[in-house]
Amino acid sequence: MKRLISLIFIAVGALTAMAQNNVSVEARIDPIEILVGQQVKVTVTAMMEEGAQAEFPVFRPQQQITPGVEVLSSTGQQVHTVDNGYVERSVDYILTSFDDTLYYLPPFVVKVDGKPYESKSLALKVLTVEVDTLHPENFFPAKGVQQNPFLWEEWSLSFWLSVAMLLLLAADYYFYLRLRDNKPIVKRISLVKRLLPHQRAMKEIETLRAEHRMNDDNQESQKAYYTKLTDALRKYIEERYAFSAMEMTSSEIIDRLTKSPDAKSLDELRQLFQTADLVKFAKYSTLINENDANLMSAIEFINETKIENQQAVEVVKPEFTQEEIRSKKERKVLKWVVGGIAAICLALMLFIISQIYILLV
Repeated sequence: MKRLISLIFIAVGALTAMAQNNVSVEARIDPIEILVGQQVKVTVTAMMEEGAQAEFPVFRPQQQITPGVEVLSSTGQQVHTVDNGYVERSVDYILTSFDDTLYYLPPFVVKVDGKPYESKSLALKVLTVEVDTLHPENFFPAKGVQQNPFLWEEWSLSFWLSVAMLLLLAADYYFYLRLRDNKPIVKRISLVKRLLPHQRAMKEIETLRAEHRMNDDNQESQKAYYTKLTDALRKYIEERYAFSAMEMTSSEIIDRLTKSPDAKSLDELRQLFQTADLVKFAKYSTLINENDANLMSAIEFINETKIENQQAVEVVKPEFTQEEIRSKKERKVLKWVVGGIAAICLALMLFIISQIYILLV
């Protein structure tokens, strides 16, 4: 039994030694001597099996790892694969010091899978700058502000962008002139005060009455008189009752009016149309009082059937031809082109100004 326990302890010790041999930590410093205020890089490298987790020392900025030596920054872990299933992980630390002396840097501790491993300690020599305080005349005064030399590489982008902006401005101005010289096609919706059907018919009848008094009472004048009178009545009936009276015969018009619910006595109107047909087609001659009676019949019919509360204002919408519609579309596209180029030129100008400001400042 004692022999078995001894063998177990020997095996555990051997395994522990083998595990320790699987991990190695090394620290390198470059350079080992610096002047006051200069920087030095310390690289801590840990060799371990692939898949093992490593925790490197973490320092805050300006934290001292030893009195007089500060840590300025550190990098993240860098992993390099090596042979036989091993990986090499490393972290760089940037150190500095402002006191001239020889510093002892303690070992860096790296934990691999929770177990700490130490590197060897390092030494850092910090040297001071010798100053000849006995001969101050040898010191050079501070140099004045120097002008940076002109470099075409710095100004080429702004130059070519300026050329492009000028070309775009010229093209934009050309398109603007075309847009300005090509007068736009504008047709606005207008409100036209129109005469009501009975007003228009009464106006035509009054004009006809005045003309008839001035003309001779012969066959031709009577024919023209009744033609104008019946045309005025036909137009009124067409607008008032909404059927094509201009294309219908006199009898068809009377029959259609008879079916209208608001039609009144049509005997006088029927007599007027019959007399007009006789004058126009049968060369019938009427008397003066007969003409006046027919005229009064027309006026009486209009007054009996007129509608007073109709809309007296007509909305007239413009109608564009295909060529005008095409011209409007072209002008719209041209406006977008002019606006887009202007926006691009503005953006280029702001960018060029910012670049020139950066170069001058």
